Amino acid sequence: MERPYIVGLTGGIGSGKSAAADAFGRLGAAIVDTDAIAHQLTGPGGAAMPAIRESFGDGVAAADGRLDRAAMRAKAFADPEARRRLESILHPMIRAESDRLCQAAAAAGAPYVMLVVPLLIESGTYRQRADRVAVVDCREETQVARVRARSGLPEEEVRRIMAAQVGRQDRLAAADDVIDNDGDLAALQSRVADLDRRYREYAGK
Repeated sequence: MERPYIVGLTGGIGSGKSAAADAFGRLGAAIVDTDAIAHQLTGPGGAAMPAIRESFGDGVAAADGRLDRAAMRAKAFADPEARRRLESILHPMIRAESDRLCQAAAAAGAPYVMLVVPLLIESGTYRQRADRVAVVDCREETQVARVRARSGLPEEEVRRIMAAQVGRQDRLAAADDVIDNDGDLAALQSRVADLDRRYREYAGK
């Protein structure tokens, strides 16, 4: 089967990746979101939960069987080895499912695939899978404000999450295309529309 044309979409927490992905999706791009895949794998009855419970104990599982994300996040931030163990369980499963979805989208006739990966720059294998990398970017103050408004987390916890991600300058250095999202939704949609036209042209070649 012919390999689909893949654009890797990334950005720091609170940058607006989901809003950008939604805008690309409305224009006809196939969206494969690794965060959504991770939620499925760690939901009630999720395929990753038996291995996670075996590795970390029942304390990281909620009453309905889904991953207790707050408990797991606390473990991962407190112990880098715990984070590596979790990633060693989830990443191969996420990769396999995202590959399957990308191929299915191409088979269904999608013009290109937008592969949404929050930690794309951090995990170099995704860079090899994407034909281009698009980074959604905004000021750090905007990131903090958006995450606090969305989740209610205190500022220090938001900044701790940001510090665990690759820095803004490193993300921008890895970008083929930068999507500025410090403005309003109309500005974001205009930038996405420009890139959508370009990606269709690239995919056609």
